[in-house]
Amino acid sequence: MVEEDRYCVDVLVQTAAVRSALRGVERLMIEDHANHCMEAAILSGDADEQRTKFLEMVALLEKSRE
Repeated sequence: MVEEDRYCVDVLVQTAAVRSALRGVERLMIEDHANHCMEAAILSGDADEQRTKFLEMVALLEKSRE
């Protein structure tokens, strides 16, 4: 769109849509991590694995807020 010299507002609307779509993907990935990876670590009873998955979740949540 930029190369085609499209109207600025049209380009900004599209970039906003892309950001929104990426946030949706991030939410799904965080949910998947919680439902599968963290659950598996909890069920394993392995404290180190549980800690690792928890810290991964914290990092993911921090990055998603940026």
